[in-house]
Amino acid sequence: MPRFAYKATDKEGKDRFGVIESESQALAVQDVRNMGLFPTHIREARKADEKRARRKKGGLEELYFGGVKFKEKVIITRQLSTLIDAGLPLLRSLNILIAQLKASKMRDVLREISADVQSGGTFSESLAKHPKIFDRLFVNMVKAGEVGGMLEVVLARLAMFMEKRQALIRKVRGAMVYPIAVVIIATGIVSFLLVKVVPVFAEIFTEFGSKLPAPTQFLVDASEFMKLKWWLLMLYFNSFMIFVKLIRKVPQVQRILDRVSLKMPKIGDLVTKVAVARFARTLGTLLNSGVPILQALKITRETISNSVIQDAVLKVHDRIKEGDTIAAPLDETKVFPAMVVNMIDVGEETGSLDAMLNKVADIYDAEVEAAVEALLTLMEPLIIVGLGGVIGFIVVALYLPIFTLGDALTGTGGDGE
Repeated sequence: MPRFAYKATDKEGKDRFGVIESESQALAVQDVRNMGLFPTHIREARKADEKRARRKKGGLEELYFGGVKFKEKVIITRQLSTLIDAGLPLLRSLNILIAQLKASKMRDVLREISADVQSGGTFSESLAKHPKIFDRLFVNMVKAGEVGGMLEVVLARLAMFMEKRQALIRKVRGAMVYPIAVVIIATGIVSFLLVKVVPVFAEIFTEFGSKLPAPTQFLVDASEFMKLKWWLLMLYFNSFMIFVKLIRKVPQVQRILDRVSLKMPKIGDLVTKVAVARFARTLGTLLNSGVPILQALKITRETISNSVIQDAVLKVHDRIKEGDTIAAPLDETKVFPAMVVNMIDVGEETGSLDAMLNKVADIYDAEVEAAVEALLTLMEPLIIVGLGGVIGFIVVALYLPIFTLGDALTGTGGDGE
């Protein structure tokens, strides 16, 4: 198909340049207009135009701080579902969304998707070209919606799925604000004491020339380190974080860490509940949208971060491939709670597996929220006790030499008399 280079302006008056495929120059003009642009010049593309278009695509025009936000993707999915449900064609719906968006990464991505659809590609194939924004779950659900002729329904389910996931993340993050704030404030207070207060006492102690008690000497040394070599602390911390990230990339190490996290008190219970909620919500949404069970399990496995639970889902996938049910191999893994296995078993028997999975997800979303609150309730007194212990140590370490110096002065005075 012929390729045409175009110059155009957008609604903000900015110049745009690109290369598109079209059957004729007249159709190319219409394609550019469908992208929400106002063409000023169109000609058959040359090699120089192709190179310029590639530079534009990989250059600063495509870089926006923060990329595409999850919330933005949710809104676009919901709006697209509403427009298609109202009877508008997919291409026109995409162009309406492009026209209402400000300059952003999402708008440029939608323009590319619109151009692909205009050229005859399917919507799911166009989405698959942007894997960093639209994951396999999104693409496969859209593909199932296209095949089943219910794209608007699938998009609505996708929007609901992402909204519930976002709500859960928001609740967890909101609950973490208090302990993180306390830790930051505590770190600031301790740093201030070490850098500003302890040196003053250290000068006083030096004037008397007596040997300092071990806790006080440790505190003075820590103060000197913070004043003169604080950058080493940052270097050690960053090196440790880099080391942790690198070692977690080793599959054997990651598997050990995941297994340990499941065995930890409180933490293991929370990790399991989060994984069960995500498993049930993702699998239920995929099945409800018409995705085949084996493909749905593969996609679901990718959404779970714990490798031990991933292996359990893979075992279920292999057993179903051999003709087994979901509940039996799920029970054998000993990873999923008995209640979840029984509910899935009932769902399979009654032919309402997708609905039962969504009920499981609702139950475990609530349990995750309760588990986070319980964990934070336990963390708050531990943080306060830890902070009190550090401040108490600093106060005691500063006052110990004062008592020692007082005894020394009293002894010196007695000898003089």
